[in-house]
Amino acid sequence: MTRTTKPRNASSLVIVRGSSKSVQVLMGKRAPKNRFMPDIYVFPGGGVSNEDRFSKPASLLRASQHQALSRTTREISPLTLATTAVRETFEETGLLLGQLHEGRIKPDLKHLQYIARAITPSYQRTRYHARFFLSRKVHFSGQVKGNGELLDLRWVSIKQALKLPIVDVTEFVLCEVQEILRGAKQIPPLLYYRNLKPQIRR
Repeated sequence: MTRTTKPRNASSLVIVRGSSKSVQVLMGKRAPKNRFMPDIYVFPGGGVSNEDRFSKPASLLRASQHQALSRTTREISPLTLATTAVRETFEETGLLLGQLHEGRIKPDLKHLQYIARAITPSYQRTRYHARFFLSRKVHFSGQVKGNGELLDLRWVSIKQALKLPIVDVTEFVLCEVQEILRGAKQIPPLLYYRNLKPQIRR
């Protein structure tokens, strides 16, 4: 028997811009030499770091978002998960949700909406328990400029995004975003795997 790898806590941020009829999302392609999902288009994001646990936000999560995130874990705070999404997005895209103070990010968490989570399959060596957040481009400062982690950063419609090389987790989140932008009040669902098959729990 092989030992199952414990999923690492992670966060991703879906940034949208435009009107409801012409909305676009920001996506980038993981580098071909990346060990986890090379050459696949994803949202900016990554694993929780120690600095995220001690970050001092410019604003807190809304109470409803904090409560919803609290249900997903007892080992890490909702503020840490939200901060990770903001930090990783700034590092990978140059877009900042918040302020820079003495080289440290003070994230503006009130603009985040927690929309979904996913736990990657147990057979993978690198596993994540990822939370996905949604925010609008109007709340960000800076210009889109990659640091090399994500290539071909681009704004695309959801229809176009679904045609890119993506994994089922990304497709799942894009469909959730689509429903939310249509006005649906969604309870953040969980995508997980049972017997190698994806399952969704709401």
